[in-house]
Amino acid sequence: MVRIQFSIQLLDIAAYFTDIYPKVNHFLFSGFLLTNNQKLLKTSSFNLTKYQNPNCTFGPKISEMAIVYFSLGSNEGDRLNWLVKAAKLIENLVGKVIENSSVIESEAWGFESETTFYNMVLLVETELTPQQVLNKVLDIEASLGRTRHGNVYTNRIIDVDILFYNEEQINDEKLVIPHPLMQKRIFVLQPLAEIAADLIHPVLHTSVSALLLRLNESEPIPIIVDRVEFALLLNSINQS
Repeated sequence: MVRIQFSIQLLDIAAYFTDIYPKVNHFLFSGFLLTNNQKLLKTSSFNLTKYQNPNCTFGPKISEMAIVYFSLGSNEGDRLNWLVKAAKLIENLVGKVIENSSVIESEAWGFESETTFYNMVLLVETELTPQQVLNKVLDIEASLGRTRHGNVYTNRIIDVDILFYNEEQINDEKLVIPHPLMQKRIFVLQPLAEIAADLIHPVLHTSVSALLLRLNESEPIPIIVDRVEFALLLNSINQS
């Protein structure tokens, strides 16, 4: 095992400092290492992703990308504009927006307000860790003028919540994933069901569409901007 680990380290150095990584990639996926030393590779610090040649046509593709679902809301100022700006910042700082829901208009949840909320959901692909995603979200909210008041629900320019990060379950002081209240919020579940109805909640083991039905709402929340129109708005910023 020591000899194999040493060989792996040599491959690491060779592939990193030369242009031979396509050959290393071929060697790794030829079956020699993956077949005979699968357990070793899983426990070693050997980073296969670094050697993946994008032009290579053989061997499986390795990806470290994660899928994150965000819930966005705003009930101050130009609400649609805040959602578009937040989505653009998420795309710039977190990862590519793969899918977006329609924008819906809902009543304030957890407090009384004279202004309704615009809400939507984004599906984003990212290389960031959950904690890094949270830090970016807080930066985005702050850059758009959001001022937090502890756990008190108030009117806000922008609110960005992390709903899911792959199937991970995280419960620490600053970050809880999946979002612990999402199953109680129609303004989250309705737009989420629009783009991921069959997605299974990793804690509740129930699909998003089934969670939405459980709320037993008599009517859906009205749509203000449909999915295509919002995507066009976001794309117009990308081209400007």
